[in-house]
Amino acid sequence: MELKISIVTCSDTRDLAQDEAGAALEELIEAQGWTVASHVVVRDDVSEIGDAIVEAADECHANVVLTCGGTGLSMRDVTPEATRAVCERDVPGIAEAIRAYSMTKTRRAMLSRAVCMQRGHTLVINFPGSTKAARESWEAVSDQLEHAAQMTAGGGHAK
Repeated sequence: MELKISIVTCSDTRDLAQDEAGAALEELIEAQGWTVASHVVVRDDVSEIGDAIVEAADECHANVVLTCGGTGLSMRDVTPEATRAVCERDVPGIAEAIRAYSMTKTRRAMLSRAVCMQRGHTLVINFPGSTKAARESWEAVSDQLEHAAQMTAGGGHAK
């Protein structure tokens, strides 16, 4: 399946040129032969993050939106709230899998508030903002993205 993946980096301190985690995700997406549908950096603001997710899903027609950053315990970390505000259905297993995998790397993974949800036919997954953690999150779930996107788009299980 040809996947179109959008990246929404959530940061008050970075712009696109400084977005190392987002750039790493672009490389990982392209290495799979998939397409980067869009890549933006927005401030840590519920409305801006929500608007970027909506645009990636509804205008860029991404199968998957990866948010990057804003999943921690700081009061400025509002990516999960923004994701919940613009998505309909919770997909807890993906966020749980990322945390479980990341816990094998660092115990601080338990501090993540990241969520995964569906917006229509688009899967939205919150990744942490550091380059290392974003790569690890990709390692945890990338082998399931094609099937998840196919099911989110209304595909059925093979019989």
